[in-house]
Amino acid sequence: MPVNPTRMNLINTKRSIKLARKGHSLLKRKREILVMEFLGLLKSSTKDRSYLQEMLQRAYKNLTIASTYAGDLELEQATNYIKEPKPIRVTLKNIMGVRIPEIERNVESIDILDRGYSLLSTSSSIDDVYESFNDTINAIVDVAKREQGLKRLVIEVDKVKRRVNALEYVVMPNLSKRSRYISMRLEEMDRDTFSGLKHVKKRLQNKAE
Repeated sequence: MPVNPTRMNLINTKRSIKLARKGHSLLKRKREILVMEFLGLLKSSTKDRSYLQEMLQRAYKNLTIASTYAGDLELEQATNYIKEPKPIRVTLKNIMGVRIPEIERNVESIDILDRGYSLLSTSSSIDDVYESFNDTINAIVDVAKREQGLKRLVIEVDKVKRRVNALEYVVMPNLSKRSRYISMRLEEMDRDTFSGLKHVKKRLQNKAE
């Protein structure tokens, strides 16, 4: 739709250009911060996954040892008395408008006196299984926390990227084009007005003579 070439529209268009440039700069800065946060979280996630693999190997190794030394029956009986772990706690951390989940596991249930089974009537190898699987659960919680954070950051980075591109390649070029068009039309109107005034002045002079 053709814009009405008025000075007020020119002023408003220039204001819109200034606002678009400011928004473009802020969004680029936000994108940079989110990417840095993503890379840091990705590095931590890689370490957490590696640690989780170690904990899984250790847990199943201890499970095999306990099965060998204590027997499957004693192992099964011990697991029947283990208390249910307390629920995890989820809070949200705000990073540049992105709500990143902070997942924490209540570790009180890991206490040696709060395991549910008898410490005197069970083999120490079962304690090793209990501890290693608790460590594994904690590692799983850490990995889940990183993965959720990465997922949300990726979504937000993509949104910011699309907004930056829209401002850079669509909004600002269109506003600049509109500003040039209005300026050109106003200059033409000024020239026409000036020419008309000169013509009227000349006719008045001729009439006076």
